[in-house]
Amino acid sequence: MNFHVLTLFPEMILQGGQTSILGRAIKNGYITLNAVDIRDYTESKHKKVDDYPYGGGAGMLMQAQPVYDAYQAVSKKLESGKARVIYLTPQGRTFEQKMAEELSKEKDIVFLCGHYEGIDERVLEEIVTDYVSVGDYVLTGGELPAMVMIDAISRLVPGVLNNDTSADFETFHNDLLEYPQYSRPEEWKGKSVPQVLLSGNHTKIAEWRLEQSIRRTKERRPDLYDKYKKKQQVIEKLLKKDKFLYIDMIESLRRGRGELIYNKEGGVVVKDGDAGIYMLAAFDSVTAEEIADTILYENETGQFLVHQECLLKSMEKRFRIEEAFPIKHAVYTQRVPLSVSKEITFTPLGIDYLEEVMEHYHIVPDEAYIKERLLSGNIIGAFIEDRLAGFVGIHKEGSLGILEVYEAYRRKGVAASLEAYMINRQLSCGYIPYGDVLTSNEASLHLQEKLGLCISKEILFWVELNGYLC
Repeated sequence: MNFHVLTLFPEMILQGGQTSILGRAIKNGYITLNAVDIRDYTESKHKKVDDYPYGGGAGMLMQAQPVYDAYQAVSKKLESGKARVIYLTPQGRTFEQKMAEELSKEKDIVFLCGHYEGIDERVLEEIVTDYVSVGDYVLTGGELPAMVMIDAISRLVPGVLNNDTSADFETFHNDLLEYPQYSRPEEWKGKSVPQVLLSGNHTKIAEWRLEQSIRRTKERRPDLYDKYKKKQQVIEKLLKKDKFLYIDMIESLRRGRGELIYNKEGGVVVKDGDAGIYMLAAFDSVTAEEIADTILYENETGQFLVHQECLLKSMEKRFRIEEAFPIKHAVYTQRVPLSVSKEITFTPLGIDYLEEVMEHYHIVPDEAYIKERLLSGNIIGAFIEDRLAGFVGIHKEGSLGILEVYEAYRRKGVAASLEAYMINRQLSCGYIPYGDVLTSNEASLHLQEKLGLCISKEILFWVELNGYLC
């Protein structure tokens, strides 16, 4: 990801980006940080960039010309050819974690930092795409808000954090505040570490942490607690309907990734924020028609998980369907880790394995997708005597997949060990492991049953839409 900051004080930006996680991310090439001095683009020989506002008023106003020319210089160098241009202002939409997640998917972002009494409205109308505030207070300029946003966005870029799960278990995960944490010594000033954290019982620890997060959120952020409760009510509804059929929606909500788009008696629509995939459930044909008429008409392209055939038929009447794959969910409902072969070494594959993974895995032939999965540490390789025997991964929406075993190592238990390893990894995160299996893939279905996963009785569909029917 590339950050470009239009500013009168580039040293503030560059110095702030040289240390800690940001500095390491820049050094390793996961992000770039480009500070552009607006004064370099003024036509004034005295480097003047401000003037008095028309109509009078206190203070000075940044002029349109140097801001516009600075932006033009940056826009010519954008890798993506275009970028979101964010003006930091108290008048903008409040920055929060969901926005950070949204912006982390961009290739280039340009930040415009104002000073004095602001910036000439005409250049804002010309170049700005987003007006963003970091809070209801006034600062001397936009540099500090820009750095706050850069920090929050960067840590969501694949590869920036060493621990790929660390961004998932902290403040605002699943609309809950982070649980209290403790380090050595075991006792300090008469206060002891809670005994459950010393027990080694990871199930009990996870339960205690969730309980503490709920309690803390209810006390300190009742607004977030209300959002959490609404999601829990939907999860309960889906669990009662069919746990195995709706496990994708349940887990997306449980993991704090899912956003409720539609929730009525007759159906539910969840958007997985990380993957951008819509998960659709209609419990009757009337609701299926309503979902197709309202939700889908605003999102007529992209990938959808459709849980009923009546919904698929409603979509077929309105949209061009590129693909519709019938699948079943395979769900691991136990909490006991599975055994894996001791002869196999499991290691996250880095970006240097991109070409090899693309050569062997053909179900998702999207190089950018596989690159992101590798960078985020979500593809695990199985090595036997230092040779790569196969790999397995986690898809963006959270399901197990990307499983491939090389020909020379097939029928030797490598596939079972790979999937078992990834199931154990999911269990350690407190997740319910699940995968999507094509109904025609009998070998994979057999593998899931052999490992003890439960197969959904009902069929659902992976659907790709490509616009409206004429």
